[in-house]
Amino acid sequence: MYSRVSKTVSWALALAFVAFLPLALTAQDSAKPSTTAGGDPSISKWDIFAGYSYLAPHGVTSNGTTSESIDYGAILSVSKFFNKYVGVQLEADEHIPNQNRSFPQCPSCGSTWANDDFSGGGGGLIFRFPTADVTPFVHALVGVEYAGIMPGSINDTFGAVVTAGGGMDYNTPFLNHHLAIRVFQADYQYTHENWDATPAVRGNFNMARLSAGFVYHIGTFAPPPPVTLACSASPTSVFPGDPVTITATAGALDPKDNVVYSWSGAGASGGGTTVTIATASLSAGSYTVKGTVKEGKPGKEGLKPGETADCSASFTVRAYEPPTISCSANPSTIKPGDMSTVTSVGMSPQNRPLTYSYTATAGSISGSGTTASFSSAGAPTGAVGITCNVADDKGQTATANTSVTINAAYVAPALHTQALCSITFTKDLKRPTRVDNEAKACLDEVALDLQRQSDAKAVVVGESTAAEKTPMKGKKHAKAVDFAAQRAVNTKEYLVTEKGIDASRISVATGSTDGQTVEDYLVPAGSSFTADISGTTPVDETMVKPEVRKPLAVSGAKAPKAAATMAPMHHKKKKAAAAPAAK
Repeated sequence: MYSRVSKTVSWALALAFVAFLPLALTAQDSAKPSTTAGGDPSISKWDIFAGYSYLAPHGVTSNGTTSESIDYGAILSVSKFFNKYVGVQLEADEHIPNQNRSFPQCPSCGSTWANDDFSGGGGGLIFRFPTADVTPFVHALVGVEYAGIMPGSINDTFGAVVTAGGGMDYNTPFLNHHLAIRVFQADYQYTHENWDATPAVRGNFNMARLSAGFVYHIGTFAPPPPVTLACSASPTSVFPGDPVTITATAGALDPKDNVVYSWSGAGASGGGTTVTIATASLSAGSYTVKGTVKEGKPGKEGLKPGETADCSASFTVRAYEPPTISCSANPSTIKPGDMSTVTSVGMSPQNRPLTYSYTATAGSISGSGTTASFSSAGAPTGAVGITCNVADDKGQTATANTSVTINAAYVAPALHTQALCSITFTKDLKRPTRVDNEAKACLDEVALDLQRQSDAKAVVVGESTAAEKTPMKGKKHAKAVDFAAQRAVNTKEYLVTEKGIDASRISVATGSTDGQTVEDYLVPAGSSFTADISGTTPVDETMVKPEVRKPLAVSGAKAPKAAATMAPMHHKKKKAAAAPAAK
């Protein structure tokens, strides 16, 4: 019994598909193809869906029979849309019994029977939300369900079914974007069945249905694109008497329709895609020509929306043009009193004879041809504006501007005395004016600076403490020593004798700072030491002589009788006494 019903339903589904296919193709032929209309195939007028369906019914009949899920099923639907979003849908499905399952209550049924089968169909509304790639949808349907729950003892019967659910289609580029894949369709179904049996058997089923398959889009809601028209003028600027050609280019024309062109404005008339404008009678100014194209059945061109398009093109009739000029100065930057050459390039569009003249905001300029000479004599520093003028024999003129920059004479920046390193004389208590070995690093750098700047000089400023400036008390015949001057002179002596610096490049002085130090200064050529450093007094080198650099006597050795390390060299007796000591 079930085999006959299943076969009948299968044939019904196949016939329904075959019956709907010519209808859908007719709908596709009645609409312009989407590639011509410029529409989106996903926004179709018709959708045909066919695919696999799985059904999971949940319910128990009045005689206690429980339904089972059905793995084998097919589904087919046809949707007709009224617009982009809303349509009506017819849908049919068939879910055949599972194979290789036994029915315990009917051993004679064999292992190829299941205890339920559901097939049916219905119609209702469908709502879709199309995008470029996917189209979600929901639908609600009512119809009939042909179900059997006890094969072999109760015949299948019809019952009412309600379906609600939705799904999503993925739009593919295949078949010119007409083919989509239904990724999923999930539905809830409710059906009530009354089986004709003794006693009567009734059942209510809540069913979950999952489907997937292919969708074919047919037709589109996109209207045909409107006719377009573009115009261009060539040339766009002419003198009186020169012709102008206006060309029209139409787009999106239907090759089945008749096309009519018309022109108006600026003396244009006639038809066709081009028109020639005679400008001999036109005054100087701007003009616009309007073109119109209409398509449609002969005698009915332009009656429908989108069958008419306009365009416009402009051109200018020019009076004889004034000359043009450009000019430049070379060199563009000069020193006070220098000259610069100004060059002009003039042009007349109608090759009229030209004359030139020049003016300058400062200095003087002379010349009447394409070149002129600018003199900066008497002009202040900065930019000087130069105007180049040209005139044709019709009295039409043009000007151009350039400039020459007069730079001020270069003035070297003022140089100043630079403080170098300083040395201290606090470590050698017995010889507080001696240049010791620790001072060499500083003085070597001073010498190196003087060697690098051969035109620079150095000033060595000695300092002393207040105690050193006080005459020695309690010592008979004590001689006052100018410790600051002696330190400065000794420092100069080291630079001259040890580092080979010319003595004339080194000056010595004393300062007012309280301390046992010598400050060294570098005086570049052109700078003034006394202007940069105040509070110093030059040392009279005829009165203060350098001391001989002697080492201290070795402990335990007999010191020379006259080993006074601080004795100036100008005291002959001290000099003789110091002779035995090693330098």
